[in-house]
Amino acid sequence: MNEAKGGVGINGKFPDSSGESPPTIMDLFSNSVQLAALLDHLPVGLAVLDTNRRIMLVNRALEALTGFTRDEIWGLPCADVLRSSICHQQCPFADSLSGGESESLEGDIINRDRRKIPVRISSKPLRGQSDDIVGFLETIEDISHLRQAAEKLNQAYRFGAMIGHSAKMEELFRIMPIIAQTDSSVLITGETGTGKDLAAEAIHQTSVRAREAFIKINCGALPETLMESELFGHKKGAFTGAVTDKPGRIRLAHKGTVYLTEIGDLPLALQVKLLTFLDDKIVYPLGTTKGFQADVRVVAATHRNLEQMVREGVFREDLLFRLNVVRLHLPPLREREGDIGLLMDNFLSLFSARFNKKIKGFSTDVRRILLSYPFPGNVRELRNAVEYAVNICQDDQIMPEHLPAYLLDPQRTARLDDEKSASHAGHSPQRTMGTSVSSWAEIERQMILDALLKAKGRKNRAAQALGWGRSTLWRKIKQYGLES
Repeated sequence: MNEAKGGVGINGKFPDSSGESPPTIMDLFSNSVQLAALLDHLPVGLAVLDTNRRIMLVNRALEALTGFTRDEIWGLPCADVLRSSICHQQCPFADSLSGGESESLEGDIINRDRRKIPVRISSKPLRGQSDDIVGFLETIEDISHLRQAAEKLNQAYRFGAMIGHSAKMEELFRIMPIIAQTDSSVLITGETGTGKDLAAEAIHQTSVRAREAFIKINCGALPETLMESELFGHKKGAFTGAVTDKPGRIRLAHKGTVYLTEIGDLPLALQVKLLTFLDDKIVYPLGTTKGFQADVRVVAATHRNLEQMVREGVFREDLLFRLNVVRLHLPPLREREGDIGLLMDNFLSLFSARFNKKIKGFSTDVRRILLSYPFPGNVRELRNAVEYAVNICQDDQIMPEHLPAYLLDPQRTARLDDEKSASHAGHSPQRTMGTSVSSWAEIERQMILDALLKAKGRKNRAAQALGWGRSTLWRKIKQYGLES
């Protein structure tokens, strides 16, 4: 290269296999300075390329990063040296000859030892005196420490598949790893959709039982006649239809964890048998007096008020005491300050990758709508809303028209917010129109009726509009006697 603008000249040719003298910088100091020696003082990797993107000069930092010496890679295509996904998918120099400017991208390179290194690659075309491009300048910065710091930060906001940085979630994340290392029974409480299943599985996965089975039993999903067999098993011939021996789910969880979800729906007769098992850890299948010593940890969960059920005589007090050795209460989403935005972005990233969509984010209006909505269905409802939006969206940003229709009803959102706030404060909520006092159960029942009406009785669409799973809608339809 000849003299450049600004009075600083670069003299000599880039070194090659013929051993020609290295380039120098002239007119900057009283004596010329070797360019390579100057670049070697820079703490980031640097390469100078010609217009064909072949390497003409590198500094020591890039030698250390790639594992190749400058003599080995002189004249080679940049892509063959860095071996980065950026080179083949979005090379910053691909359009530079037609007027491209500086660009910075993050990706990975593969060094000489076949180790993947996360880097930030910045590029800039080099222009001659006539303003034409004569080469390229490229910096390659190792960002491993930044990735590690980000991972540590994410870990601080995460336990298993649960995420959050509100004060209540941070307290849960602090105590849950400690609880996981014990064998005490755990009772997880919280409203529908707060993540009780995720909490139970996270406790199992971080315990010494993680290599063994995690068996989930929904106590409200089966009739009493089948539930006993599912829990404790049966011997062949124990009842009509028992044509083979069945071990039962508690026995299948031997050495692992039994997760009893919706424990409040367990019939009283089975509560007695479960209490007996919790006391002696012996499973007695139907049709036999021979027991099996089952080494299992019991985790139970419910959205019901078990203390109130005890007072009403529909749940055994001694069973509550036996389950309630350690209690974890998962806060509703409305009490997790700052977590909605974090969860929104996490779900957007999850579903964009799953559905192979390149959605950059949420519009300002969508963020306002989601951040102001009370989410009676909690995290599950938010997750379903984002999944629906990602499915519908054909743009690079989630817009209001991509959200479930019920989120765009301002009167309904305001009513739900008022009713939830009143309920949380310990007062009976009132309907916006009229003077009749209404419980949250009545409000939720009306929500289901409205959704079914709009969906013309199609339960899949009604569940989608409510932001619930189909099984949740079916359970609530049964709970509120809406089967007909």
